[in-house]
Amino acid sequence: MTASAPRRPPLRPALGRSLSGPLRPVVSLGFVLAIWSAVSLAGLVNEALFPAPWTVVSAFIEMARQGVLWEDLRVSLGRAAIGFFIGAGLGVAAGLATGRTQLFRMLLGPFLSLMRPIPAIALVPVAIVWFGIGEESKYFVIAYTVFLTVWFNTHHGMEYVPEIYIRASRSLGASRLREFLVVVIPAAAPHIAAGIRLGVALALLSLVAAELTGASSGIGYRLQEARQYVRTDRMFALLIVLGAAGALVDQAVHRICRRLVHWEQA
Repeated sequence: MTASAPRRPPLRPALGRSLSGPLRPVVSLGFVLAIWSAVSLAGLVNEALFPAPWTVVSAFIEMARQGVLWEDLRVSLGRAAIGFFIGAGLGVAAGLATGRTQLFRMLLGPFLSLMRPIPAIALVPVAIVWFGIGEESKYFVIAYTVFLTVWFNTHHGMEYVPEIYIRASRSLGASRLREFLVVVIPAAAPHIAAGIRLGVALALLSLVAAELTGASSGIGYRLQEARQYVRTDRMFALLIVLGAAGALVDQAVHRICRRLVHWEQA
């Protein structure tokens, strides 16, 4: 009786290998673009309401040549960045306090949990009354949204640090400050990083809500202007630009967080 040959592990299909990695987004976008083009060529929808891809490209080129597209994008990303850093900084600080201190948890926890379901767009009228229609009201709306998200993730990470880590550090004679800096914060860092990455996305979402009222520049303002003139081709072009910018920023933040929280990958 002859010995059977050792079984080889099944090979990944060639298509699966080719569609992995950086090629996957290209294939996905190409698939959606093909369906979009087919629907437009077949005349299944009114182009005034759902423009064709080539019409959107023409609107993109038109705005780029006029210079308004890049200026609006620069203004919007600047607003989102300032609001994000304010909200993220306050969110991390509040999360560190409520996650490990019973007093702050009792004083702030219920109030912040009550604030979390309130959407950013609902605060736009309040922000205008408090700060006017200038930049401060936009920073406030963005920072509010980012703050609550980063606070929740930081609080959750600090609250659920494994107790065995705390016991081990105390058995080795670590002071409370050293235990907080060397043990607690690194253990909660993956949750903090996840909150920061989510905060970046929410900063762009709340940015549009902040710019829809009382703005004279920015992607949200340009969307409002395109709506008034029923320029859906410009609307689609602006939304695609905002989505592409958000995806690039998200990937950059993701790579930075992976480098900073490298022990999570071990």
